[in-house]
Amino acid sequence: MALQLSTAVCNARLDAIEAAIGTSAIMTIRTGAAPANCAAANAGTVLATISLPSDWMAAASGASKAKSGTWQDSSADATGTAAHFRIHDSSATTCHLQGTVGMGSGDLSLDNTSLAVGQTVTITGFTLSDPNT
Repeated sequence: MALQLSTAVCNARLDAIEAAIGTSAIMTIRTGAAPANCAAANAGTVLATISLPSDWMAAASGASKAKSGTWQDSSADATGTAAHFRIHDSSATTCHLQGTVGMGSGDLSLDNTSLAVGQTVTITGFTLSDPNT
């Protein structure tokens, strides 16, 4: 039998992620494959840099936690195809969360994965789920 947790415990774990990263989280959208893990060095070209809202995730409910507020970069940093993201704390040096990027797919959904310098980049969907319910 697989490990199972109550929804209350799953919600607490998900809320702890936002608390650990902090209120001034910074997201980068990058080209290429994500590094092997968050401890590995950044990879790919930074296409967009987004300062996330101070309360960047809604409170967890039903063992999931969705983005809160507007996640947008009004001017992309470079041209390329978005493939992965990393979320750092306010220092922008410590990665705490990373995943794939897609348009209507991936761990993070963008309005467009083919980015050009100066283009507005909008995150259209991002949800964390705890699989242990």
